Amino acid sequence: MSPHDQIFETHRPRLLALAYRMLGTRADAEDTVQDAWLRWRQADPADVRDPTGWLVATVTRLGIDRLRLASHARTDYVGPWLPEPLTIDDSPGPAGRAELAEQVSIAFLALLERLGPEERAAFLLREVFDYDYAHIAAMLGHGEANCRQMVHRARERVQAGRARFPEVAPERHRALLERFLHASSSGDRDAIMALLHADARLRSDGGGKAIAALRPLEGADRIARLYRAVARRAPHGTHWRLGRVNGELAGLRFVDGRLKSVTTIVSDGERILEVLNQMNPDKLRLH
Repeated sequence: MSPHDQIFETHRPRLLALAYRMLGTRADAEDTVQDAWLRWRQADPADVRDPTGWLVATVTRLGIDRLRLASHARTDYVGPWLPEPLTIDDSPGPAGRAELAEQVSIAFLALLERLGPEERAAFLLREVFDYDYAHIAAMLGHGEANCRQMVHRARERVQAGRARFPEVAPERHRALLERFLHASSSGDRDAIMALLHADARLRSDGGGKAIAALRPLEGADRIARLYRAVARRAPHGTHWRLGRVNGELAGLRFVDGRLKSVTTIVSDGERILEVLNQMNPDKLRLH
């Protein structure tokens, strides 16, 4: 491997982390990094004074282009769109660093969907990857003042979405998730209702390839009635177990040994505020 190639491989994990947070799907993130690799191979090393800055800027611009295309494609998406898990582990073992799991939780990535492509890039570069505004301005081709304003607006929108998601002790989160999985798998409507906040919300991503609610459900009663109906029709060989999605504790539903859905929750420590179900088979791959 040439020194030029070695530089890229050294940066690949960071580039993939950025691309995934921007795009919300592993396939798009990997394709973006591959596109950056091809451009890197064509670049004259003598013209690249700052390899890290060059590579991050390239992935950022490619990611913005993909986000713009994705925004059009997702208008035709069947039902709610949720991010694709980067990692699915069918074991509830200890999570990695808590802040890392938070940065790639399905709920956090879904919040980023509120942001426009450049706004999202600026927010991630500043808040997650800790670049200063001079570097962000150079990468995005905007003035520093404009980038500050983009990050400020993005931060406000993300914080508004997070306002109802307080920090919860891991043991409380796990207990709520375990009780919810047990209640939903048995179809116990009263038990489900007792676990959900009155204004709880459910989003399920089936992508037109799995049976799922075609729009978000609002309210504990509607969600509980849905799970009761689903439990009654569950095929033989269905079982749930705890695992981790992007390092976050999740419920994994298997039918005859095949993964059919992953469920994550957001809670206030007492009640579940949001349920996120990823059911699109194209987005479910164990790692």
